[in-house]
Amino acid sequence: MKFTPIDPPREFETGFASCPVVMRDCGRLVLEPDEQVTLVTPSGAEYDVARKAWGFYATPSLNGRLSQFGLRGVLVKNRIGRYFILLVETEREDDFEEYLAAEGITIVWWLDRTEELERLEKKLNG
Repeated sequence: MKFTPIDPPREFETGFASCPVVMRDCGRLVLEPDEQVTLVTPSGAEYDVARKAWGFYATPSLNGRLSQFGLRGVLVKNRIGRYFILLVETEREDDFEEYLAAEGITIVWWLDRTEELERLEKKLNG
């Protein structure tokens, strides 16, 4: 693993809300195949990113370790038709709902419960 900080961070505005958010790009992290990093929130929620020779595991198992780590996966669509998978901290759903409303984002499908994932699989596979 190699981390290269960006100092000072590159700043840019993002979002559609009346008060755009200024994001700060703080660095680059290069992972070799079969390396993993874990990002941790102040509340203790954890998010693993694992590199493989073919690409990345973008999340831990959606209906297993991710939820055990205090995060919920959700597929959303923004107001210009772009789709994203977001990870919502457990107990922060109210903040998330406010963000969705401010940005004009809609929930397509929650990706954190086995029964919902099986229902989606069944829908897609007939």
